[in-house]
Amino acid sequence: MRAQFPSVLALVVCCSLVAGCGSDVSADPISQIMNKPRYASAKSQWSMIVMDANTGQVLDALRPDTLVLTASVRKLYSVATALDVIGADHRFQTPVYRNGTVDASGKLTGDLILKASGDLTFGGRQKPDGTVDFTDFDHNDARGFDGAILTPEDPLTALNDLAAQVRASGITSISGDVIVDDRLFDAFRVPNGNVLISPIVVNENVIDVTLAPGASVGQAGVLDWRPRTSAMTMQGTSVTMTAGSAADIAVSGDALDAGPLSCLAAPGCKGTLSGEASLDMPAAIPLGYVAPLVGNNLYVSTLRVEDPPSFARTAFIDALTRAGVTVSAPAVQPNRTTALPAPATYTSATQVASFTSLPYSQFAKLVLKVSLNTGANLSLMYQGLAQGVRTVGDALVTERKYLTGNFGLDGSGFDFPTNGSGTPDSRATARTTATLLTTMSRRPLYPVYRDALSILGVDGSLAAVGKDVQGKEHIFVKSGATVANGQMVAMNMAGYIEARSGRRLAYALFVNNAGPVTALTDTLDVFDDEARILGIVYSKY
Repeated sequence: MRAQFPSVLALVVCCSLVAGCGSDVSADPISQIMNKPRYASAKSQWSMIVMDANTGQVLDALRPDTLVLTASVRKLYSVATALDVIGADHRFQTPVYRNGTVDASGKLTGDLILKASGDLTFGGRQKPDGTVDFTDFDHNDARGFDGAILTPEDPLTALNDLAAQVRASGITSISGDVIVDDRLFDAFRVPNGNVLISPIVVNENVIDVTLAPGASVGQAGVLDWRPRTSAMTMQGTSVTMTAGSAADIAVSGDALDAGPLSCLAAPGCKGTLSGEASLDMPAAIPLGYVAPLVGNNLYVSTLRVEDPPSFARTAFIDALTRAGVTVSAPAVQPNRTTALPAPATYTSATQVASFTSLPYSQFAKLVLKVSLNTGANLSLMYQGLAQGVRTVGDALVTERKYLTGNFGLDGSGFDFPTNGSGTPDSRATARTTATLLTTMSRRPLYPVYRDALSILGVDGSLAAVGKDVQGKEHIFVKSGATVANGQMVAMNMAGYIEARSGRRLAYALFVNNAGPVTALTDTLDVFDDEARILGIVYSKY
């Protein structure tokens, strides 16, 4: 995986995109990009392939059969498989059941149970026109981007809707407990950030924390967070500084500037706003604050929900209370999964509410446009559940069988050992990745799959990349980046190009070991280099 950058001789022998046979490699524009000092000094490993998506003909290739780290390009595989297995129109139903009897006064003697369906957005990104909402700087990357742009929708939409239905069913009080049935699949942790993937998802299981400057110097900043529930609150102070001064802000969960929040099932759980050096320091935000990369006037960070079922339970009880349903059990306590009945006891006669998700085609767009790790791993589980398995290990097995059997991919061309989102250990070859893309391009699902990708320089995670590239609006991309120990381990792109000639191309462009990261702009520079290569391909074919 860590081979040195290919020599000029090797490039000529390959007759690759870098140059045609017998041509001057050093003068080729793609070769010039790949041989920039950044990559030469890092001994970067490039691999690339371009195929005619209609015929599968390989038009050009450079090291196309080398297994390399995919980063988030791996999501192309998990989303493609889920689309093919469950269908673009599949919707997730989240029902609520009563486990007990309701008397004439509306009192439920027993428990109310919300049965998790794995609904990725759970109403929290649903626009009035029935499509999914996202921004080019998604909140799930707020810590990496040092900011985000939040969508306006209420993360509690589905829970509020379900609570209103429960009240409309005639239930006015619950003498037992409210329980989230999270037995759809075994929750698991993704090595990329150790994020917990759970069947119940509220606001993608993060809490958004925002800070805006006060009206004048010396005033406290305006602190807020969402979703607002009984499960937690924020503590800490802030002060507004003079315009142009440096911001000093940290949002902490279990430790200083740590993302996890593990106390949500216990009363009094708090996140902390502070300065970066100490929890006892106030945060400092200047007048006219502008997020460094994102460019908006609001500081945004997140806290990760470490107990999704208990958090969802509390949020549901709060919603029931707002809807006029009294719950005798404490709002904040651990979710009592052990008290759940046998699944066979759920019947239409005891169902009191249900929430229907957006179609999976909209989930696919969210996952690929903003590279949502939670959604890619849920997609892995969707296809696994549809094929009768409920653990991540088994879902990886069924996915591999589907990719090699139904899609006809070479099993030696990919290795996905732990997760559906990519980092840190997913590997694939450029050829196998482009073969997946060509296979998808011949299926009726192709328009859904293609439209789920970012458009270079236009939207999603690549909205700020390649803005001056010729034909950018015809270049569809899934990008992926793995940065570890101050190094750009993998910086990749793959997708489709509607070439100037009208030809549909499938491509994969990978660079592993792209050099050190001294600033966030270094990763953008590498992606811009790759975008320029794609622009050359657009014009060439």
